[in-house]
Amino acid sequence: MAESIARGVVRSGVLPASGIICTSHFNPSRREVIESFGVKVLPRNDDRVMVIFFVKPQVVKNVVLQLKPQLSKKKLLVSIAAGVKLKDLQEWADNNRFIRVMPNTPSAVGEAESVFHFQQGGAVTEPDGDLIAKLFGSVGKIWKADEKLFDAITGLSGSGPTYIFFPIEALADGGVAAGLPRELALGLASQTVLGAASMVTKTGKHPGQLKDDVTSPGGTTIAGIHELEKGGFHGTLMNAVVATAKCSHELS
Repeated sequence: MAESIARGVVRSGVLPASGIICTSHFNPSRREVIESFGVKVLPRNDDRVMVIFFVKPQVVKNVVLQLKPQLSKKKLLVSIAAGVKLKDLQEWADNNRFIRVMPNTPSAVGEAESVFHFQQGGAVTEPDGDLIAKLFGSVGKIWKADEKLFDAITGLSGSGPTYIFFPIEALADGGVAAGLPRELALGLASQTVLGAASMVTKTGKHPGQLKDDVTSPGGTTIAGIHELEKGGFHGTLMNAVVATAKCSHELS
């Protein structure tokens, strides 16, 4: 995720690569990738005005505690760790100037959905919030939401792109099974999902209405929808979101 956000921010021009430092990255292959677009990798945190914790929820406490002596009240702190509550982050850092953000991997191509939250009236200022909105908004869309919604947000948009890789792959496999070359099938499947998503966001119509608009009685599309319904496609995706949200809650 750190790579996706950093790459997207550099590409968008909001920050130059020289303005970003990655610390404690011990995987040589990942280090090479991050350095490939100009971001420096250092053994420890330097005196930056903002620190973003791009770490797994299982280790974020230890990382924050290790860096605690360097986390002065002058620094804006940001966590993307799923399921880890703001009050715990603030306690571990002994710093209330903390913001939670839930981004996702499409930030690498400028199509992220990020949601952020901070405690109103606390150490975090409105300009701090504006900075985070600008930073993460540079790699996609940004929303502000109450922290109680973050487990559900993690289940839907945080993990959601990975869910969508499955139907893209399945659509491509179906195209191959129907006689298409693999490259053409994958290209058509990917563009189909992209185009359908764009129709939802740009027309403002409910997905169900868009579905009904092109589903003719006795036609080819309703035959395919019938197979999806028999396979429990709709319910399976719903269950995936709920299961991930539950897992996020259990991490807190």
